[in-house]
Amino acid sequence: SYGSWYQHVREWWELSHTHPVLYLFYEDMKENPKREIQKILKFLGRSLPEETVDLIVQQTSFKEMKKNSTVNYSTIPADIMDHSVSAFMRKGITGDWKTTFTVAQNERFDADYARKMEGCGLSFRTE
Repeated sequence: SYGSWYQHVREWWELSHTHPVLYLFYEDMKENPKREIQKILKFLGRSLPEETVDLIVQQTSFKEMKKNSTVNYSTIPADIMDHSVSAFMRKGITGDWKTTFTVAQNERFDADYARKMEGCGLSFRTE
């Protein structure tokens, strides 16, 4: 309903060649959130005291954000987003696609991704 994810990503990737665009990946944020926050600060040309960065790391953790009604969409009416079907913030882990995709589905996805993203130098981590 929101259009092609592939087109969206490719358009921003092309823009990143002429405009400042920062790509962050969930897997990287899970692996080392402090490093990724520092990457954002560098991109913005800003610095913060170490204690402030540590507080940001804590407050932006999946555990804290899942509890926070200002970011977890829990106040959205059920007719717009039914959390009994699927919560906006689910497990907060990486690689969970393996519990949903079969090997055959993953092979089809990889082929579709390769076809639609051909020539794009952007690469994603999947775990």
